[in-house]
Amino acid sequence: MSYDPSRREVLAGALATAISPIGLLKELEEKPVGWAILGLGGYATNQIIPNMKFCKGSKLVALISGHSEKLVRFGDQYGIPETHRYTYDSMDAIKNNPDIEVVYVITTPSTHPGFTIRAAQLGKHVCSEKPMAPTVAECQAMIDACKKAKKLLQIGYRCHYENHNLRAIKAVRSGELGKIQSMRSDHGFNIGHGQWRTQKALAGGGSMMDIGIYSLNALRYLSGEEPIEVSAKITNPPNDDRFVDTEDTVEFTLTFPSGLVAQGAGGYSWSPGKNQFEVIGSKGKLTANPATAYEGDHLTLDGHDLSVEPNNQWAAQMDHFSHCIRSHSKPATPGEEGLRDIKIIQAIYESARIGKRVKLA
Repeated sequence: MSYDPSRREVLAGALATAISPIGLLKELEEKPVGWAILGLGGYATNQIIPNMKFCKGSKLVALISGHSEKLVRFGDQYGIPETHRYTYDSMDAIKNNPDIEVVYVITTPSTHPGFTIRAAQLGKHVCSEKPMAPTVAECQAMIDACKKAKKLLQIGYRCHYENHNLRAIKAVRSGELGKIQSMRSDHGFNIGHGQWRTQKALAGGGSMMDIGIYSLNALRYLSGEEPIEVSAKITNPPNDDRFVDTEDTVEFTLTFPSGLVAQGAGGYSWSPGKNQFEVIGSKGKLTANPATAYEGDHLTLDGHDLSVEPNNQWAAQMDHFSHCIRSHSKPATPGEEGLRDIKIIQAIYESARIGKRVKLA
């Protein structure tokens, strides 16, 4: 079953796998797709790798890291043979390792383009974490490299595969809430000092590129539309050395073709933090709080709990991509999805800089 991401139907990342032909599912279980994890930071070692045991069609087979100590520690912990442990300098050797079919790039955003292009040229499919890359040009280069190598590219938008978010999309787009009147999404926390996320050379930007992308992407996938105009304002607290290089709070407004106007925000100095979205329609109000957490997402409709069966969003994301590889179909969150977010983020930055609305192509 192929997926045309341009249609932006109710996000069927998890559903595409669920309704796969029985024979293909059996094939994936008998011979799961081999994944190499590139970058052994906190997200890789605390979320991605531990949750791979819940995958049915994806298997951890290799590790790639710039730290030899981490290769030893996590390689031993997860039973990865020394022959399948690579440094960044030696990773070209993965070309000759047929066990590795996918490289999952989980490093700082500024390094995503280089590693993605390199992995594609070595004959591997690529999953890259979000934000996809600091610039539109780099996103396009990643897409072009994978197409040239005839390899698939997935961006790690885990929420597209999480059941509460899928249920929220259904409620918004199916007419369950009636005509949508307003939409808002807020994501932020209080960041510590000296983190790479506040260094533009590594992160590509501040809160908007990191936690703010959750607000932006949620407004896009809930509405099923692409904005045609943005306006934005950036606020940095005075004399706060965390925000010398990048921004703190970004407030933005998106105007969609249907006439819907949606608000979003992201921030790095919020205490308490926020992780939520709210959609008001003529027939009801949907609230998610938390909306995009690692666990415990919660939906209410007009103040009443919506019953949703939790799922493992990381396993769903990886198994969906493995399914796409075996079935030669496009992933639900391809490179083009990441590119769209970066295009809008750059327009948000421009709007905040000039103090005017910016139209999107």
